[in-house]
Amino acid sequence: MAYQKMIYGVLCPERFVENELKMSLLEYPAEKMAPYLQKNSTYKINVYTFNKTLVFKDRIEKIDALDFLPFKGTVNLKDPEHIFCLLEDYGSDPYDIPEEPFHMYFGRWIADGQRELIRSYSVKKRHFIGNTSMDAGLSFFMANHAKVKADDLVYDPFVGTGSLLVACSRFGAYVCGTDIDYNTIHGVGKASRKNQKWRGPDENIRANLRQYGTESLYVDVMVSDASKTVWRKNAQFDAIVTDPPYGIRESTRRTGSHKDIIRPTEDFSGESHVPVSMAYHLSDIFADLLNFAALHLVLGGRLVYWLPIYRPEYCEEMVPLHPCLTLISNCEQTLSSHTSRRLLTMEKTKEPEDSDGLAHLADPRFTLYQGHNSFREKYFCGLTKKNGKDSKASPGNKD
Repeated sequence: MAYQKMIYGVLCPERFVENELKMSLLEYPAEKMAPYLQKNSTYKINVYTFNKTLVFKDRIEKIDALDFLPFKGTVNLKDPEHIFCLLEDYGSDPYDIPEEPFHMYFGRWIADGQRELIRSYSVKKRHFIGNTSMDAGLSFFMANHAKVKADDLVYDPFVGTGSLLVACSRFGAYVCGTDIDYNTIHGVGKASRKNQKWRGPDENIRANLRQYGTESLYVDVMVSDASKTVWRKNAQFDAIVTDPPYGIRESTRRTGSHKDIIRPTEDFSGESHVPVSMAYHLSDIFADLLNFAALHLVLGGRLVYWLPIYRPEYCEEMVPLHPCLTLISNCEQTLSSHTSRRLLTMEKTKEPEDSDGLAHLADPRFTLYQGHNSFREKYFCGLTKKNGKDSKASPGNKD
């Protein structure tokens, strides 16, 4: 998804990194630069910033500061033979943007990535959406982390409106999923779009794949409780890509019973039983998800999912682990000053044994990631404190 660059200069995160960039570029072997700086060539320089917006004047100044480079060609802004890029990294915290960048990079543009997919697959243009439909860009990031490829079988146990299935099918994977919400799976009930009261008869996940020309890769989706698997033990998926519910905009529920005896007696007469909906704690969701992935992923298959966290209390020990799964990456997306979510990528490295399913109970860190169970309370508590602070700061309020 990202640009592919030939990097000429890379800097350490220090305050005045421009001078370091200059030193790095001057030390770069001239013979490697020479083919792209010839007198009969054309070129232009683009400036890209991450987590900060620069006005046009500032961009021009940064380009002019590169005049020490031995460019011999002619500037051509419309159709240059070579494009050079200056990239500046201002960190990942939108609430604390520094004056100077932490890192600067300069290199030659080689090829574009697939950023156009973010626009063409935008949720705003999608036929079937819900209140929690995953952003197109993030959906493709997750598919990339899962190494989804043609003819893979990908599963989402909390499928919702199928945004992750849409992204995975774009790369040629066969997709399927489950969800406990009957209305969402069947595309019925109230619509999530503005000025639309009810969903139409063809608003469903399959219609979304049809919209993007990948309906042939649609296996199926069904109503199912993620805490009670319906799959045979030998069912194998190449990747499991999912976004479990956090209890903020969607409920964390599972099926169950309030009765002391939940199994029917021997003289059960056969009348139907509709299970009640019960709370499904976040720590249980993650434990079930990791156990499921350990059992149903192929060796080398990947589990990619989001873990919501309360930032003031977060530590790496809160990340759920499993004996059969190796943590590959842990990336943060900041949601607010006090909350964020971590995109976790895990790879199956061994087949499960009988004791592995309960390994998390013996893990001394189990108490730590049980703290995720109160994420909803901490989330709204943080909002209350923030709003209270804003109110006190208002000039119209008295002490």
